[in-house]
Amino acid sequence: VQLVESGGGLVQPGGSLRLSCAASGFPFSSYHMKWYRQPPGKQREFVALIIPTGDGTHYADSVKGRFTISRDNAKNTVYLQMNSLKPEDTAVYYCAVLISSQDYWGQGTQVTVSA
Repeated sequence: VQLVESGGGLVQPGGSLRLSCAASGFPFSSYHMKWYRQPPGKQREFVALIIPTGDGTHYADSVKGRFTISRDNAKNTVYLQMNSLKPEDTAVYYCAVLISSQDYWGQGTQVTVSA
């Protein structure tokens, strides 16, 4: 199983970023995919989830209405569109998948929201 995130960077408050996570080594279209984040000095926290077909999603209250998770099963990729970014969204963002009771994580991508 391999998960590779990309798309992070430095953005001003109110700006947007789109994160991508390229997956391989498992039947991507059969699994729920998730995004988590870990702010500096804090615990990792859930951000969003998308079901295998892509037509069901769930979000943390802190990002609801600003972030959108999506997936392209033909490309084995899950996305996180982040709009109206706030300084408190600063974190390392990880994609994750649970397979046979084991969590797999990518290496993470840094998102910094600052003026």
